[in-house]
Amino acid sequence: MDIRIKRFSKDVPLPEYKTHGAAAFDLSSRERVVIECMQVGSVPLNVAIETPVGFFLLLASRSSTHKKGLMLANGIGIGDPDFSGDADEYRAVFFNFTSNTVVIEPGERVAQGLFVPVTHASWIEVPSLRPDSRGGFGSTGSY
Repeated sequence: MDIRIKRFSKDVPLPEYKTHGAAAFDLSSRERVVIECMQVGSVPLNVAIETPVGFFLLLASRSSTHKKGLMLANGIGIGDPDFSGDADEYRAVFFNFTSNTVVIEPGERVAQGLFVPVTHASWIEVPSLRPDSRGGFGSTGSY
């Protein structure tokens, strides 16, 4: 699948699939970002992307990002096909859950992206669903 992409800085490489079997591509910070302890910081990812119609771009933390003491503040990000303008740079918003300042350097890989097909639902409202129940949300296990 060919994807149109714009880089804001040519000093930061294009997103890259790091292994042959990688499902997602890595995204890197465009600038140095300092996130103080227990604070949120926004990291520009250096790209505007034309996500194809019928897909969305799922943004997630890299599996190693937690080692820096960071997690995505919103869990995941969803990039719609209409978020594809010339100035629509993707960003990752991280929460620093440590008691230390965390610094992200330009070119540092901090997030990953994955194109996911979209299926839209049509709602059919009914007065009730099947009579049996599993016991409610969170009912299949305990901590």
